[in-house]
Amino acid sequence: MILTCAIIDDEPLAAELLASYAKKTPELRLIGVYGSAVTAMKELRGNPVNLLFLDIQMPELSGLEFATLLPKETRVVFTTAFDRYAVDGYKVDAAGYLLKPISYDSFIKTVDKVVEWFGAKERKDVMSHDRFVYVKSEYKLVRVPFDIVLYVEGVKDYVKFYFTENRKPVMSLMNMKTVEDSLPRPQFLRVHRSFIVNMAKVDMIERSRIVIGDTFIPVSESYKDIVQEYIDKHSLC
Repeated sequence: MILTCAIIDDEPLAAELLASYAKKTPELRLIGVYGSAVTAMKELRGNPVNLLFLDIQMPELSGLEFATLLPKETRVVFTTAFDRYAVDGYKVDAAGYLLKPISYDSFIKTVDKVVEWFGAKERKDVMSHDRFVYVKSEYKLVRVPFDIVLYVEGVKDYVKFYFTENRKPVMSLMNMKTVEDSLPRPQFLRVHRSFIVNMAKVDMIERSRIVIGDTFIPVSESYKDIVQEYIDKHSLC
């Protein structure tokens, strides 16, 4: 995967260093280098890049202010000489934070994380569009269509998919977090540490449990607010 990127930094030497790093990184295609956020604003808002290396302390418009104006599809890595801005950077959902002077090692580690994020997003988008996923089970790849899944149960190091249509459950070696991140929301909700439910298949919700046919699935305290929010959006009461 190759990501388009740009650099905004009012320090020429810092911008030149980052540009040299980007040019020798196979996963990156450098689109532009800008001396200020104001200069970059029109071009980057109209032609967003995948990844932006953005200095925080700049005249006229700071990096933190500029980050709030960017399209959601642009991931931002803040670059600065001051570590006190780290918390502010993560408040605007930064993909990373590089402290100057920036080494190539720290640069490439951050790029690898961003590439991984885009890869996971691409897989999720494809699965959400195609409405199925393949999972490994007993040395086979089993196709799991989303619309026939009733719920998923975590069983130690495995997950177990339960289906409609009298289809046998499928066991796969993976964790619940991987399944939760792959299944489309809000159709699928994590309602318990050990359960993810296809809310389109729910027959009834009573007290602290969900009823699907003859199956009762507990709703834990940690997930009650999420379930209640879903109910509120789908209730005539």
